[in-house]
Amino acid sequence: MKATWEKIEKNLGVLDVEVEAERVASALDKAFNKVVKKASVPGFRKGKVPRSIFEARFGVESLYQDAIDILLPEVYSEAVEQTDIFPVDRPEVEIEQFAKGQAFKFKAKVIVKPEVKLGDYKGIEVAAVKAEVSEEELTQELERLQQRHAELAVIDEGAAVSGDIVVIDFDGSVDGVPFEGGQAERYSLELGSNSFIPGFEDQVIGMATGDFKDVEVTFPENYHAEDLAGKQAVFKVKVHEIKRKQLPELDDEFAKDVSEFDTLDEYKEDLKKQLLTRKEQEAQGVRENEAVEKAAANAEVEIPQAMIDSEVQNMMRDFDNRLRQQGMNLEMFLSFSGQSQADLQGQMKDDAEKRVRNNLVLEQIAKEEKLEVTEEEINKELDNMADTYKRSADEIRSILAANGSLDSLREELLLRKTIDFLLENSVEGPAKEATATEE
Repeated sequence: MKATWEKIEKNLGVLDVEVEAERVASALDKAFNKVVKKASVPGFRKGKVPRSIFEARFGVESLYQDAIDILLPEVYSEAVEQTDIFPVDRPEVEIEQFAKGQAFKFKAKVIVKPEVKLGDYKGIEVAAVKAEVSEEELTQELERLQQRHAELAVIDEGAAVSGDIVVIDFDGSVDGVPFEGGQAERYSLELGSNSFIPGFEDQVIGMATGDFKDVEVTFPENYHAEDLAGKQAVFKVKVHEIKRKQLPELDDEFAKDVSEFDTLDEYKEDLKKQLLTRKEQEAQGVRENEAVEKAAANAEVEIPQAMIDSEVQNMMRDFDNRLRQQGMNLEMFLSFSGQSQADLQGQMKDDAEKRVRNNLVLEQIAKEEKLEVTEEEINKELDNMADTYKRSADEIRSILAANGSLDSLREELLLRKTIDFLLENSVEGPAKEATATEE
């Protein structure tokens, strides 16, 4: 096989490939073995039609598309490796020649990973970040833990208030006609969470167990389902149950229940240490982000739209996975928030572009500085993962190898190493305070 690469403009080029006739013949053989199983010829059972009779009846050309489908992916991959390019999108392929007894020729327009022209990345000023825990922050953390360990008590009498969880049936319609996604039974809804269409939760507040009510709402004008956007809807709502949080007292008993400490004072002291550790980690993250973003801002790179679109899709998948962990999914989120998938993708676009730019710059810095990840470092990371997931390092390695993630792990470790390099070669700037994030 012969392959050449010619750059046309910026990140676009043409891959010119010629494959010897012998591989074409092999692909035609495979195509015949595939299609003959379904070929129907009088006097022959399916799968038993001789090749000569098949070609006489249907023509050898009937095998060409299947043969191309078999051969093209493997020779394209070989051509990419041979010409040492890094495609970032599906190629636009033009078949120039494919016939029995002849070479297979095709051209592929390919968008490749862009070149990065680095600016200053050593000696970048990165702010020092102070990590301190105030009494107010400690109190807020205790209150958050108090909320987390609250028990849900069923309220038999009285009306639902904001913060309650109501178990409801609802059946929505527009002009008396039910619409898709507007019905549910025994759905748990936290009032005040603003997870439903605006105005819905406010009207459920005040209902009691066993109550029925018609809740009238108007879908937002920018609602993702065009047939519902701006429409008035009526939801027939029945309340099955009301649950209210019962907060535990912040005392020694609370400390014993949620920790290994006997007194609240001991627990608070330990909690303060945990918060400080969290703030120190946050401070490190802030400094890392500042170093990377300043290095990226000093670099020149033209990012193909395909790379941004791909990163948006990755972010959408991650978001959907997080929603599923919370008992929701992307479709439900879009329905309740009144957004379309395009709206959500649009909100992610800037962050996606920033991520792609930062990673490209970090990759180029790693090349410039000849940074590499050693097998020892990979083994250490596998040991850490093994401790986290309570499995052996060999098991973790086998799992990652099976799903093709070992290279991704190596790339992630290299990015971390490059960020460490940036910080080690930075200059400390004026201090600012870190803010602890919730776990």
